Amino acid sequence: MIDKTAREAQAIRDARVLFAEALTDLGLMAPFFNRSAADIDRLIEAAVTGYVDSMLAQGAHKERTGTAHDDPIPF
Repeated sequence: MIDKTAREAQAIRDARVLFAEALTDLGLMAPFFNRSAADIDRLIEAAVTGYVDSMLAQGAHKERTGTAHDDPIPF
């Protein structure tokens, strides 16, 4: 866990709503329904940290080629 600022902590709490909506839309809410707020915040923080870290790393490299198969992830 990072040492979050008050704004970062609030942003994570605010993201819970969209996270819950996405879980519901995907039919995945049941396994998460009784999890603690801290557990949910940990998942959100992990996703945000991974996203930000990736964006920073990508900023150091040339943009994608734009071809159909230049991404190793199949989905």
